[in-house]
Amino acid sequence: MTGESAPPGNGNQENGQELGRIERPAAAEYRGKRRLLLVPLVYGPPPPPPTATDAAASPETLAAAEGQVILEHYWEQAQVQVNALESGLGGLRRIYHESLIEGGAPGLAYLQLADPQSHSLVQAKCQAGAVLEATESWELLAETLDWQRCLMAPLTSEKVAAQIQEWFAAGNRRRYEYIARQIDQTLQPDETSLLLINERHQVQFPADIEVFYVAPPALDEFRRWLQNWAARMQRAGVTEEENDGGEGAVVE
Repeated sequence: MTGESAPPGNGNQENGQELGRIERPAAAEYRGKRRLLLVPLVYGPPPPPPTATDAAASPETLAAAEGQVILEHYWEQAQVQVNALESGLGGLRRIYHESLIEGGAPGLAYLQLADPQSHSLVQAKCQAGAVLEATESWELLAETLDWQRCLMAPLTSEKVAAQIQEWFAAGNRRRYEYIARQIDQTLQPDETSLLLINERHQVQFPADIEVFYVAPPALDEFRRWLQNWAARMQRAGVTEEENDGGEGAVVE
């Protein structure tokens, strides 16, 4: 539970499962240490656009609504678990959030527009006295996003695709190293902090930081829903292509 990132499946995942039962850690065990609660950021796909037919009854709309309900449960459970950890470890002092290049009021205003679900949790903790810290470098974040967009574009050359992938990986590595430095430079001894970041992050935390992986029960439920949703969308895409092809294609 110390010094390393906490992807699903490692020892920190086991700690997260224990936290799912809302067990409070022994405060004396972590007194004087730097502590970080890690909450995975999860996002659902955007709702499908309305059609001429009754969109409210379409399978895509119903599936999206189901995912939204699961997400709401996830954030409710995450807040309960964070509250329980706070009670055992001491009050939350600092908050870090992926994609946040400004802290304080400007950062909170950004989250309200960009990520309303995590904003509710962050706002409540800031009102209770926590400090929202700038977490990312705009230059490194923008570079990574641009390389990601390049990877999403159709490419003919495998060599070009491999080069872009290499540049993307290098930029992402520098980005996560920056996040680790920001936490290391601002989190003080005997402080408890909160980090909200994607599950695939590559942040390597300083060895003296105790990391608590928060894993609400709804997290696994959302993963299953997302997998089923992706499979459904893929089947729908294949069916649409077959229907388009059946109308007759022009071959030059």
